[in-house]
Amino acid sequence: MTQNTRFLRNFFLYKCLFALTFWNHVSLSLEDKLFTSVSKNFLEDSSNKKIKSLPLLNTNSRQSKENFDWVVTQNTTESLALSEITNTNVKKLVDLLSNFRQGSRLQNLTLTNVTVDWNALMAILQTVWHSSIEYFNINSVTQLSDIESYDFDYSGTSMKALTMKKILITDMYFTQDDLYRIFADMNIPEMTIADSEMIHMLCPSSKSRFRYLNFLKNDLTDFLFQKCVNLLQLETLILQKNKFESLRKVSFMTSHMKSLKYLDMSSNLLRHDGADVQCQWAESLTELDLSSNQLADAVFECLPVNVKKLSLQNNQISSIPSGVAELKSLEELNLASNRLADLPGCSGFTSLQFLNVEMNSILTPSADFFQSCPRVRELQAGHNPFKCSCELQAFIRLERRSGGKLFGWPAAYVCEYPEGLRGTELKDFHLSLLACNTTLLLVTALLLTLVLVAVVAFLCIYLDVPWYARMTWQWTQTKRRAWHSPPGDQGAVLQFHAFISYSERDSLWVKNELIPNLEKGDGCIQLCQHERNFIPGKSIVENIIDCIEKSYKSIFVLSPNFVQSEWCHYELYFAHHKLFSENSNSLILILLEPIPPYLIPARYHKLKALMAKRTYLEWPKERSKRALFWANLRAAISINLPKADESWYEETD
Repeated sequence: MTQNTRFLRNFFLYKCLFALTFWNHVSLSLEDKLFTSVSKNFLEDSSNKKIKSLPLLNTNSRQSKENFDWVVTQNTTESLALSEITNTNVKKLVDLLSNFRQGSRLQNLTLTNVTVDWNALMAILQTVWHSSIEYFNINSVTQLSDIESYDFDYSGTSMKALTMKKILITDMYFTQDDLYRIFADMNIPEMTIADSEMIHMLCPSSKSRFRYLNFLKNDLTDFLFQKCVNLLQLETLILQKNKFESLRKVSFMTSHMKSLKYLDMSSNLLRHDGADVQCQWAESLTELDLSSNQLADAVFECLPVNVKKLSLQNNQISSIPSGVAELKSLEELNLASNRLADLPGCSGFTSLQFLNVEMNSILTPSADFFQSCPRVRELQAGHNPFKCSCELQAFIRLERRSGGKLFGWPAAYVCEYPEGLRGTELKDFHLSLLACNTTLLLVTALLLTLVLVAVVAFLCIYLDVPWYARMTWQWTQTKRRAWHSPPGDQGAVLQFHAFISYSERDSLWVKNELIPNLEKGDGCIQLCQHERNFIPGKSIVENIIDCIEKSYKSIFVLSPNFVQSEWCHYELYFAHHKLFSENSNSLILILLEPIPPYLIPARYHKLKALMAKRTYLEWPKERSKRALFWANLRAAISINLPKADESWYEETD
């Protein structure tokens, strides 16, 4: 055949196919079609022209059938996705799939919404088994008729993976082996049966090629694959979201799976009570997912010794018991969402590199974690209810020295307690070294106490604090007795112009100069002198206080003798107390003789203060200046006194 003839033939066939496709799209009813979704499909002629989708048609026309067979036999289809498969069109589907012999280009087939009886479903599986299809997916299958034994031919298949999801069995009474044996003995590398309420699966009858089994979201129990010795090549087993309860039985299930590397048992009902019977895991198992179960601390007594990656997230673990079997190969451990109160140590996990303890009950993580776990490269400890206290300061310092090993820092590390610091990031929480170092705090407190004691002792000795305390107490007691005495005895009315305080050694000047010069004349000035006005029977302190209270002014005759007199000190103290308690200007200081500062005792600090702040009258040595002195003094104490009971004067005379 010449090149031109071959070109004309191909061009003609291409035109016929295009016309047939267009005509059937227009004229055929929906009941006569199988709705299809075709991906990566194309027709290629010698001119490299492509048709990207090809409808699969139902027609009894011999010419159309011949054209359809031609398209199929050209191996132009790589992936097909068909839906709405029923008993009315399943024969056409089987006829169609029968054309995809081994060696054809069709490799991926997906059937969705399949509602057929048992024999029709087996016919589809058997046809696909002997076709070129390598990856077969069936979604939403409803099996209608009674399940019965089927002699499935497992020879000669190209299939690599079978995936079945949402399989509904309407037949409630059947022999389970008739159903499960079909799938258990499929000699293919990968099989998935998910979300299908499957309650069991048989062990393969002979050595199986299964390397990947996925039974996600079924109703499988602890009886699965017990004592099964024909899954020697199985590497991955996914049993997530089933109804397994015993971790020990799960370990026995894997004991004969010599190639098993990954096992997913998450979201089951697993428990382990720490029974004396030892668990027996496959030695090849390196990755185990036990998250979202009901496991407690005893789980660490039943773990595969060679596991490298272990997930125990969302269980009921509160601590890692000491003395458990060492997991020397463990590199990654997930303990998030448990009940841990502190960071676990690494005594049994010498190779640990990644640890996740997020969302536990850790208040103050141990600061020596990285010392006990030197190989850890990443620690996820965020989203815990951290208690921001002194103990946490060490952990915060640990983060600074870790070199970025804390995953999620700083956003995931926030104070939960105390309430006043809630929401504060740990990086912004600071306490002084003194507040967090108990030894330093005790030493500082002791030193401060010693200093305080020394200061108090110094003040007591230098300023005579006990003396002032005693005087204050006596003054208070005297005032209290005065308040509780009968109204006639209180003597609250001023009776003297001035009370004279002086040293006995200066009494000659007082008696010969002061009193005569102030009381001479009409006698209108009344002076209170202890020798003539103190009441017998009362204490000296009471008499002093009483005289000061009943005097308009208090005159202090200052001299070196004055500062050496104890009673003069009392009188000065009480007069000074009245000065401040009544906010009055009642003190008059007469400097009889100069007083060198060194002669004034430390306890006379009030006298020093008064002489420094108040104006005092200095006794003039020149006689010519004394008249002015007496005039100023008289003016200072001159006041009209209220008439007092004369019996008081008679009593004091």
